[in-house]
Order: sequence, then structure tokens, then C-alpha cells
Amino acid sequence: MLVNNAGIFEGVADNAGDDEWHAVWARTMGINLQASADLCRLAIAHFRSSDPGGGRIVNVSSRAAYRGDSPQHWHYAASKAGMMGMTKSIARAYAVEGIYAFAVCPGFVMTGMADDYLASRGGQQLLADIPLGRVATPDEIAETIRWLAIEAPPSATGAAIDVNGASYVR
Repeated sequence: MLVNNAGIFEGVADNAGDDEWHAVWARTMGINLQASADLCRLAIAHFRSSDPGGGRIVNVSSRAAYRGDSPQHWHYAASKAGMMGMTKSIARAYAVEGIYAFAVCPGFVMTGMADDYLASRGGQQLLADIPLGRVATPDEIAETIRWLAIEAPPSATGAAIDVNGASYVR
């Protein structure tokens, strides 16, 4: 089993200099997408060499993959959309080998990263955009990951589960 849950959320102004703009985009893509792709590739090789073969990959993406993000976070949304394309490609390519891929798409999660962002962007206004009236807890995200990693039926491979209090529904 592989769970890709590492990621960064650093802002950069759309009018930043080219060097800064490119550096933030490269760092975000490297951590949020390339590192996850590298780990997925290694996991698939491991799953294929195991007896019996097969395994599960759970990628933690974001609602931003589908709804986009702020003007300072285009790169974050793009990295998470790339993760969704990767997850679906893995599911389609390797399901026949018993290798299943899933994604979790949280909105805000009550972590230090969300605390800082909510405080800097007027938390009450952002919370008003979440019909549930609060952000997700780490336990809610963890339970979703656990279910996908252990219990989700093989037919769910390729699925993306939204855990965002209905702030984005598709």
C-alpha cells in the first residue's frame, strides 16, 4: 500500500518576477506531483514483484484539482489536477493486475496550514462557502484514506472521494 499525503501550499503573486514565479511552480510541482509520481512508479514495480501481486495507492489530492484555487495558487491547483490525471491513469492501466488507485479530495482540513490560511484570508467568509459550516478534521481525512486503502471494493479503482463539507460537489 502507498499513501501519498505530502504536499505544500505556497502562494506566489501572479505579477511576481519570472524567477520567483518559476521557482515556486517548480517546487510545488516537484513536491506535490513529481514526488508522488516517483513513489507510485516504485510502488507499482513492488506490487508487480510481490507474490501475490497487487496493491493499493491512495493519493491525497484536493478540491482545487476540480474547482481551481486563488490567484496566488494556480500552481497548487495544477499540481493536484495532475495528481488526479495520474491516479486515473494508474487505475485504468493496472487494475487488471490487482493494482488499484484512489484519490481523496479534501477542502480545508483543520491543520496548521489551514489555520494560517483561514486567518490570513478572513476565515468566516471562507467558512461561509462550506455548507457543513466547518472544515474537515484530520480524523475524517484519515478514515477516508483508511477505507480506500483497506476496504474499498476493487470496482472503485479510479474513484475520487470528496471530503470538503460540500464546498465543492461534482
